[in-house]
Amino acid sequence: MLISIFDLAGGKSILTGSLPGRKVLADLIAAVQPEASGEIVFLDFAGVEVATSSFLRECVVGFRDFARSGQANLYPVVTNAGPSVIEELDYFARQRGDVFWSCTRDHDGALAEIKLVGELEPVLRTTFEHIKRLGEATAPQLAALGEDEGIKPTAWNNRLASLAAKGVVVEHRVGKTKNFMPLLEVG
Repeated sequence: MLISIFDLAGGKSILTGSLPGRKVLADLIAAVQPEASGEIVFLDFAGVEVATSSFLRECVVGFRDFARSGQANLYPVVTNAGPSVIEELDYFARQRGDVFWSCTRDHDGALAEIKLVGELEPVLRTTFEHIKRLGEATAPQLAALGEDEGIKPTAWNNRLASLAAKGVVVEHRVGKTKNFMPLLEVG
C-alpha cells in the first residue's frame, strides 16, 4: 500500500507543526483498509521538501504507533523522502532512541536505498544484527547461540518484541513459537 503524504497534506511541500501532522495522521488512518493487516504501508514523501520534527512526530510516529497496535498490525516505511526530510527524521529518531525504515520506491514498486533511519539502542542493535545474519530467529534460537552468554529466552523475547513494536522485524507465530525476520532486506 502506497500513500502520498504530499497529497494528504494538500499538495504542500513544506510540512510544519503538530496540528497539520495530526490532520495528515487522521487521513492516513482513514486511508488504511481494515483488511490490510500485516501489510507494509509506504508513506510516500515524494514532493515534500521539508518536514519538521513536530510534523514527523505527529504524522510518522503517530501512524507507526497506530500501525503497530494490536488491531492494525501494519508496517510503515518512509519512502521517497528527500535528504532534508531524512535528516530531520534521523535527528528526531536519534533523540528518542528510535528507528524507522526508509527506502526509495520506483513506479514499478522496486525498492532501493533501504536503511534504518535513527539509531537502535545497543542491545536492540545486537539483536537485530543476529536476526539479519540468521534471516529468521526465535528467542530460544538466539539463547542457544551462546554468543551473548547468560541471556535467557525470556530476555531475547522481550528484545524481539521491542523490535516488532518498532516495526523493524515481522513476527510470525508458528504454534506457540514466534519467529522474527527483518521487515525489509537491508544491505
